[in-house]
Amino acid sequence: MNYGQIHGDIDLEDRAEELMTLLDSSKAPKNKLPTPPPKKRSMPNNMLEGKNRVGEYRYTTPYKAELEERKGLNGQMKEAGYVPDTRYVLHDIDQEAKEQALLYHSERLAIAYGLISTPARQPLRIIKNLRICGDCHNAIKIMAKIVGRQLIVRDNKRFHHFENGKCSCGDYW
Repeated sequence: MNYGQIHGDIDLEDRAEELMTLLDSSKAPKNKLPTPPPKKRSMPNNMLEGKNRVGEYRYTTPYKAELEERKGLNGQMKEAGYVPDTRYVLHDIDQEAKEQALLYHSERLAIAYGLISTPARQPLRIIKNLRICGDCHNAIKIMAKIVGRQLIVRDNKRFHHFENGKCSCGDYW
């Protein structure tokens, strides 16, 4: 199931989940095929550490300063060669809207907020409760190179230490 989720193959993920419920006979009523349980969606949540304190950052409505920081950073990222990878957007919308949707991922907004609210050159630590998408992984590598800071992102699988355009996971996550 994780393979399907990681590589964007939702059909494979759903099929694997169906097969797993079929194999677990303890949950199946007699003479009926079990239906998979409804998926539980969790709200994206980030913990941000800076200035020797930890705060929680949930995406609600971005502040104007965050939006300005994000816009400036996006322009610098495009100049550095960043190209949005829209295959991680699963909505049926046009290409330009997919690129915009990627910009509002919670870890990117948390980084913009952290850059505004923490002293320069201080490492920025973000803890996520969901897995980081591939596009955000590439974007954060470029952000770390542009801002000259160490960005540490913990998702639900591992720690990612971004510094000078490289990640400690070696792009194997």
